[in-house]
Amino acid sequence: MKSIIRFLALVISLLSLPAGAATNAVPGKVYIIPIHDVIDTALVYVIRRGLTEAENEGAEAIIFDVDTPGGRVDSAEEILTLLRGLKVPTYTLVNPNAISAGAIIAMATDHIYMTPGSKIGDAMPIMLGLTGEVQPMPESVEEKSVSYVAAMIRAAAQHRGHDPKLAEAMVRRDSEYKIGDEVISKKGQLLTLTNKDAERPVGPQKKNLLSDGTVEDLDALLKKIGKENCEQIELTVSSAEEIARFIESFSIIILALGLLGLYIEFKTPGFGLPGILGILLLAVWFWGSHIAGLSGLEEVALFILGIILLLVELFFFPGILLPGIIGITLIIVSILMAMIQHYPGDPWYPSLPQLSFSVIEFSKSLLLSAVGFALVAGLLPKTPVFRKLVLNSATSRTDGFTAASDTSSLVGKQGITETRLNPAGAARFGSQRLNVVTRGDFFEVGEEIVIAEAHGSRIIVERVKKA
Repeated sequence: MKSIIRFLALVISLLSLPAGAATNAVPGKVYIIPIHDVIDTALVYVIRRGLTEAENEGAEAIIFDVDTPGGRVDSAEEILTLLRGLKVPTYTLVNPNAISAGAIIAMATDHIYMTPGSKIGDAMPIMLGLTGEVQPMPESVEEKSVSYVAAMIRAAAQHRGHDPKLAEAMVRRDSEYKIGDEVISKKGQLLTLTNKDAERPVGPQKKNLLSDGTVEDLDALLKKIGKENCEQIELTVSSAEEIARFIESFSIIILALGLLGLYIEFKTPGFGLPGILGILLLAVWFWGSHIAGLSGLEEVALFILGIILLLVELFFFPGILLPGIIGITLIIVSILMAMIQHYPGDPWYPSLPQLSFSVIEFSKSLLLSAVGFALVAGLLPKTPVFRKLVLNSATSRTDGFTAASDTSSLVGKQGITETRLNPAGAARFGSQRLNVVTRGDFFEVGEEIVIAEAHGSRIIVERVKKA
């Protein structure tokens, strides 16, 4: 009886608990992305990876811990594009400086908090010399640059609910910024705010000028926004991302050399060094794109499948064409897909501008490959290494050389190709089937050909000239 009473008491006590108290709730995740020192391309890799992980993991918030004097405008613009379609709430902690590009990125987040003594603003673009010193810009160039950056920061502020005029005052010094009769920034000076300036209430509604408040540090911010019990995931630039950054700097050249290797391999019989180097260079290019967050496993899988089909064409079914054509198509598609930027919130399929960018970049690599092939074709036979591989001295029967039978009587015979010659293949001359080779041209199946030269087992053919 006592056991039954105790059981009922336990059930009643559990039912009386608040919802969620009976089990331990799984803490949410907060992603912390440091933006320290100069903003450059490597930071874009980290932020792209962080935002993608945060969305996939259902993060409750993303916090940018900012302490930067600024950096590259193109990198800042890329980060703004990444943030534009983000659904996860974003916070900037100015800790202690968000200057120039740092201020632009802060404007693209939902909430801005600042630490004591921190500063935000002064986002006018500048031009640096070769040794890093600030140089004066020509008036026409300065106006063009300032106008572009002003529009960028204004759009970011509008999208996240900040005052666009305040944001523009950080870029332009030729306009006065005031709220009602209160002058916040005088004409002739760029707007830079301290934490006290940014959080002061202004206007009839007494709304904070920019900052949501001042907090001592990151832990205080987490407590302020109710995320102190969340799992904190801090992202940093990894060694792999640094290598990927280097690869991206030379991506067009690496891609061009890889394509050149495959093209040389496809134009010559057998499989050798050009094909191996081509595949390795393309693999390096894909690895760099994957680490940089540009390509996923789908693009890599398509590329590998294309290489496999190309090898099937070269090794097992030469002259059939179908595996090779499909393989090359898959390789091209995978490369184009790997060049497309993936932004959070975007659909899986690329937009027309994204696809156009990929096609242009791929065309540059193809052009470089064509130039490379022309140089290789013209210079390779003249190199010492190539001369060592070629027999320059003549051999004759009088010297005792009888390596192959005399086939000179075949010269002039006409026949039809039985397989595709690319440039080697098979052809039939009456009842005789011979292995032949062209002078570098590709012949389709069923073309009329004539034997132009015959040197033992090496039989060279040409197209029959129509009268």
